Amino acid sequence: MNALRTRLQGSWTIPIISGPAILASLILDRLVGASVGGDALMIAAAVVAGAPVVVKAYHAATAKVIGIDLLVAVAAVGAILVGNYWEAAAVTFLFAVGHALESATLSRTRSALAELVAVAPEVAVVIRGGRQVEVPAADVATGETVLVKNGSKVPVDGLVAGGTGALDEASITGESIPVEKVEGDEVFAGTISTGGFLQVEATGVGADTTLARIIHRVEEAQDAKARTQAFMDRFSAWYTPAIIVLAVVIGVATQDFVLALTLLVIGCPGALVISIPVSIVAGIGRGAKDGILIKGGEFLETSARVDAVAVDKTGTLTEGRPRLTDVVTLDPGTTRDDVLLLAARAEAGSEHPLARPILAAAVEAGMAVHGLPEDTEPIAGKGIVATIDGHRVGVGNVALARMEGVVDTAAATRTVSELAEAGRTPMVVTRDGQAVGVVAVADRIRHDAPEMIRRLHEAGIEKVVMMTGDVEQVARAVALEVGVDEVRAGLLPEDKLEAVADLQRQGRTVAMVGDGVNDAPALATADIGVAMGAAGTGVAIETADIALMKDDLLKLPEAVSLARRTVNNMRQNVVVALVTVATLLAGVLFGGVTMAVGMLVHEISVLVVIANAMRLLRPRREPGARPPAATLIGATGTREVRVVTPG
Repeated sequence: MNALRTRLQGSWTIPIISGPAILASLILDRLVGASVGGDALMIAAAVVAGAPVVVKAYHAATAKVIGIDLLVAVAAVGAILVGNYWEAAAVTFLFAVGHALESATLSRTRSALAELVAVAPEVAVVIRGGRQVEVPAADVATGETVLVKNGSKVPVDGLVAGGTGALDEASITGESIPVEKVEGDEVFAGTISTGGFLQVEATGVGADTTLARIIHRVEEAQDAKARTQAFMDRFSAWYTPAIIVLAVVIGVATQDFVLALTLLVIGCPGALVISIPVSIVAGIGRGAKDGILIKGGEFLETSARVDAVAVDKTGTLTEGRPRLTDVVTLDPGTTRDDVLLLAARAEAGSEHPLARPILAAAVEAGMAVHGLPEDTEPIAGKGIVATIDGHRVGVGNVALARMEGVVDTAAATRTVSELAEAGRTPMVVTRDGQAVGVVAVADRIRHDAPEMIRRLHEAGIEKVVMMTGDVEQVARAVALEVGVDEVRAGLLPEDKLEAVADLQRQGRTVAMVGDGVNDAPALATADIGVAMGAAGTGVAIETADIALMKDDLLKLPEAVSLARRTVNNMRQNVVVALVTVATLLAGVLFGGVTMAVGMLVHEISVLVVIANAMRLLRPRREPGARPPAATLIGATGTREVRVVTPG
């Protein structure tokens, strides 16, 4: 019974009933000529197809909304009153067919959301009381061990506690190549095991999973209106009453009631109303499939206008994992191992990020770095001073060396300058007021950073600016490697905010890419804030204007390209809608377009607009091969780059 009720309430029910009635009326008229039976069938068809329209128009009118349904209802009722039964039946039948087709095709533009919901897991296999128990996925408790077998969906967010396997993470990151998982790796609900066996400790269940956040985000984004859409809504609110007034004026002036009713029908702004939201739904859906979450229509439009991209250096353009690259001796009586061991023992008591690569290199070289210095004193902006076996050891810049009493800093300064020019971060090592050597560390440039910059330029971005707290020489070396247009070096977090504001004062629309922690002020100031690798970071998914689920730099130009294609698609749809209405209006006033033909063309224009938007759903592969492996800063690079420092 429920199935039958559902079918009767389907969008195709009305055309299926009214269509044969119209056909039977036409056949009857052909066989016996004009007859009461033929007219009755035609009126019945108009009533079946028109009644829902009249009801909707009534409800809209009581809510003080004058919409398309009112135009069609007035036209159909008027046609019946003047005896044009065929026009009334044809208009309402075509309107119903158009709505059924519109409903069917529109649902495809939301296919991304439907696919996300479809991958949501329903059951989970957990270990309870030493036995495997199948339970609803929402009933898994945080901390429980979940088993993921070959071919099954991961039911929760969690960490791999045992076993190995491969997971298809396309539903989260858009990347279809399975990712190998081992103990300690993060896994996400909705991903699918393509091999192996995993024991997962649940950390997120039900609504607290990355997949649930993505679905929620896409739902909100697809319903959020773009600025242009809000304008079109206001335009339609005035346009529809204006069409009614125009029809009345034309009807009174010409005394042609049918002409006035025809104007009501062909003036329907259906394609215009749907032209923008259908593109936004399709564009945001395409992004979600590719691991690009866009906050809504307004942010989509702003992203399409972006002409400057600001990127943080550490962790975005570089791997954010510096390593020791150079050890230089300045004292003939001191070996490289002596310099490294001295620096490592001094840094053993430091929390500075550059201490880790020095300690790691010493341990890797087999040196015994045990215990902590007797005393450790960080010197803000200069380095660190420690007491080791009664000796005072300093590790830092040349200013620290001078502070430690080094009189002749010429050799240290020359070495530091040479290493900095090569993109390294050098530190002078002193012992009891004597410079004994220089150690240097460097980060590795991410393998896809240069390709990202190239594709951003191809996508129409005029300026890519790198922002960093590093010194000018190091920043310049990175810039030469990756191909950015401008460098802002020596910046504090508040300086990055000012740098973004400066680009905006130049008239640019700025997108800022950062880690969301020390870049938070700059991200908030930028027109578009972009979070990288947002999978597993609930705050980033909820707050970033654009959240790139995978830590893949090439997703950034892909997002810019998608935004521009979507906005172009919106403009094409608006043009189609306006040209259709203008052509039909001219046809009615000067060329004799009938009510039925007008409705047919009107519905075709609606379908054309939807079909055009559906082109956005097609996957688009960026041209070019994958970039080579990561390179050390300073390995290549010959072009010039503009460097700006604060102050």
